[in-house]
Amino acid sequence: MPTYSYACTECDNRFDIVQSFSDDTLTECPQCSGKLRKLFNSVGIVFKGSGFYRTDSRGGASTASEPAKSSSESNGSSGTPAPSASTAPAAAS
Repeated sequence: MPTYSYACTECDNRFDIVQSFSDDTLTECPQCSGKLRKLFNSVGIVFKGSGFYRTDSRGGASTASEPAKSSSESNGSSGTPAPSASTAPAAAS
């Protein structure tokens, strides 16, 4: 069930209450019997992932039909890693 925030317009009493969607909105302050108003809080939402706005919300030069260039294509290498030099000391004869 959702949590609703209320504030009294007379005594500035603020409180949260868990109510069902079908429950009536509270109208009377439990402390001073003044008029209540419902507060609207910000929504706790986080968009995770790389480029959410770039890929989903904005128009850009890159589209989904254009394949991204990998680093091996952009620097001209063949894609096969070069053999690494051995770091072990030479064997004594």
